[in-house]
Amino acid sequence: MIALLTSILIDGIAYGMILFMISVGFTVTLGLMRVVNLAHGLFAMLGGYLVALLVSRYSFPYMAAFIAAILGVSLAGVVLERAVIRWIYGKPELDQVLLTIGLTFIGIASAGLLFGNSLVSVPLPSMLQGATDLGFRMIPTQRLAAVLIGCVAIAVIWFIMERTNFGIQLRATVDNTLAAQAIGIETAKVYAIAFAIGAALAGIGGIVGAQLLPIEPNYALKYLVLFLAVVAVGGLGSVWGSLVAAIILGIIETGGKYVMPDLASIGLYAAMLAILTWRPNGLFGKH
Repeated sequence: MIALLTSILIDGIAYGMILFMISVGFTVTLGLMRVVNLAHGLFAMLGGYLVALLVSRYSFPYMAAFIAAILGVSLAGVVLERAVIRWIYGKPELDQVLLTIGLTFIGIASAGLLFGNSLVSVPLPSMLQGATDLGFRMIPTQRLAAVLIGCVAIAVIWFIMERTNFGIQLRATVDNTLAAQAIGIETAKVYAIAFAIGAALAGIGGIVGAQLLPIEPNYALKYLVLFLAVVAVGGLGSVWGSLVAAIILGIIETGGKYVMPDLASIGLYAAMLAILTWRPNGLFGKH
């Protein structure tokens, strides 16, 4: 029994960290920037595709491909924000939903055309293959790496938001855009950088989590509810809420897969319903 609970806890935390990395950018754009970007999952999908392409077709070393993919996803985020998303700031939520879900379907069609409609294997470097002995059980090294990368992501996000001038400018821009512009803050630049950071984090999550959330053309739509669940349960705009929600939901779904595989998804949605009934604004959300 203890071994089962330990396995659920470890695998659930690893899964939760992946959900957090992908969803935290969604939290920023939806909760802080007030943009319902349902195309956010495309960045995670793009990260996985780029690494697979660079390693398999162009023989890039894994770390070089990883870095290049993150830079590519960040650039895609800036281009998308400047070309499309910035025009829907302040627009009704329905307009934002229709536009971004349209972008999602365009991304799905483009991925199918470019990479085919089957699952794409994202190669792992030799150092992430196999298992690591924790003393009380063996754990796939890739999942252990997901936890460590998630911890680094948390530290970086905290530092950016709380200890940098950019974090101050972002909060000021979100609170009152006109006032921020009046005191000289380049709000357009702030939004573009925030969007790029969110896209990069999603790309990292897509790459690291490709073994648990396989990369395929329907990725952005297939896992959209999961990402929305993390944001809703954690509370709009709360980075720490997204972390707690991702770990809770990750452990619940993982436990369901261990104990009752056929009902795992039902358990996840039941937990989400119970939490939102108790806390309609999410665990860390505000009115």
